[in-house]
Amino acid sequence: MIKCDRTAFLIGVAAGAAATVLIQKQTSESKNAPPEKVLKQIKETFKQQGPINGSWIQMKPEDYTHNGFQVLVYKGGISRQGKTSNEQFEFAADAKTGTLLNVHSIH
Repeated sequence: MIKCDRTAFLIGVAAGAAATVLIQKQTSESKNAPPEKVLKQIKETFKQQGPINGSWIQMKPEDYTHNGFQVLVYKGGISRQGKTSNEQFEFAADAKTGTLLNVHSIH
């Protein structure tokens, strides 16, 4: 009888450990803002200067150096009609907060 209790205990410990690893993995992945939400924020910012024609965002964040620090960012792009032609921009946004870290025009 003691042997069954030990077996049940060990099975419980193994199941608990597996659940802990799974929860930690899901929690660490969910610390980033959803890329769709980040893109929506950035589009709202660009819309203040006029309508946009198109946009895109990478779904997987990547490492980026900003002011000497490594941060995870989503990279993406926005296009809008300028005064004489279509304007295109690329951006890098902090994956955790959605804060726009860099925007540059593509010529």
